[in-house]
Amino acid sequence: MAEITAAPAAAQAAARTDVIARRLARRHAAERRFRAIGIGAVVVSVAFLGTLLFNILSNGFGALLQTRILLDVAFDPAVMDIGERRDADSLAAADYGGLVKAAMAARFPEVASRGEKRELNALLSNGAGDALRRMVQDDPRIIGTTRPIWLIASSDLDMAVKGIMPRQAGAEGLRFSERQLAWIGKLEAEGALARQFNTRLFTAGDSREPELAGLLGAIVGSAFSLGITLLICFPIGVATAVYLEEFAPKNRWTDLIEVNINNLAAVPSVVFGLLGLAIFLNTFGLPRSAPLVGGLVLALISLPTIIIAGRAALKAVPPSIRQAAMGLGASKLQTVTDHVLPLAMPGMLTGTILGMAHALGETAPLLMIGMVAFIVDIPAGPLDPAAVLPVQVYLWSDSPERGFVEKTSAAIIVLLVFLSLMNLAAIWLRKKFERRW
Repeated sequence: MAEITAAPAAAQAAARTDVIARRLARRHAAERRFRAIGIGAVVVSVAFLGTLLFNILSNGFGALLQTRILLDVAFDPAVMDIGERRDADSLAAADYGGLVKAAMAARFPEVASRGEKRELNALLSNGAGDALRRMVQDDPRIIGTTRPIWLIASSDLDMAVKGIMPRQAGAEGLRFSERQLAWIGKLEAEGALARQFNTRLFTAGDSREPELAGLLGAIVGSAFSLGITLLICFPIGVATAVYLEEFAPKNRWTDLIEVNINNLAAVPSVVFGLLGLAIFLNTFGLPRSAPLVGGLVLALISLPTIIIAGRAALKAVPPSIRQAAMGLGASKLQTVTDHVLPLAMPGMLTGTILGMAHALGETAPLLMIGMVAFIVDIPAGPLDPAAVLPVQVYLWSDSPERGFVEKTSAAIIVLLVFLSLMNLAAIWLRKKFERRW
């Protein structure tokens, strides 16, 4: 009888074991699927990011090199149309384009007709004479001498030498005539055509010509804007965080302020641009396209981030620090300024740097205050018209010339380098000054 009773019990136990095994198998299978989906998502994300970075780097590094043509330039006062004058105004107004054309004619003496000369001179940039002007202004003694000088080639020739545009006769998209192709081949055979480091990319301002455009104006404008942003938002943000966390009474008004600060951190940046347009430009009459206005608008964007990060850093300081200081007779103000704030400052600095990095990449609010204007000159101060790096990327990406594709990628690389340095600085500050309790 006992054997008959034990048999159904063993069968039930075996059935339960099978059910548990099947459930475990389904759980493990679901876990493996979830892990595979997660790994697949990471792989896809890394692939997209890698493709994007590869395209940016491959295009951007090409902008670091610029095609130049070697010419023997004769600084003839008659061609320069200055006679015996050597004053600054005469040297600045001299005909340096004539020197460039004369040098090209000397290298290709067989070119005689006006149409051929026009095609020949088209191989050089329209701003090739600017280098000669700077040389003469720096040292007028070179007038009357002949010197070999590497002059900037046109953007089309630069793209052709880099293999981006075709240079074979009959190819689709060819921008050169057969005569120009022959002249290019002759320059290469004589070693008078070479790619050199593009110093103008970091020493010149914007230009309508791709081969002449540089980033210095945008870099200086970004530096002025971020400097003003830091001077405004750091003291105000730290003071606000300290007051709300350490001194403000806990009531409905402070709760309302905290909610509004958190909401401001999520407001689209273009709203701050509209606010800057209405207040700083239309009400106070500040100059349009100036880094001063850009810095003020970026400060409004960065303030909520800095306040939130500052309050989090203050909350991370253990209450025992406050209790010990006050137990030794320190006042509330002394406790905060001498003990709590120094310990929370690394976190505040980290939040400030991250807020500044966020401000550096903003474009929409700066477009609203007119920083989209075409600015050639390098700004000498925060009141001068200027561009910034994100806006410069926007302007160049909208240009139809093929040469600006490289310049756009180069500007993105410079912007990413600055953002990476700021994030590395935030990490370094956190690691160096962070206290673990």
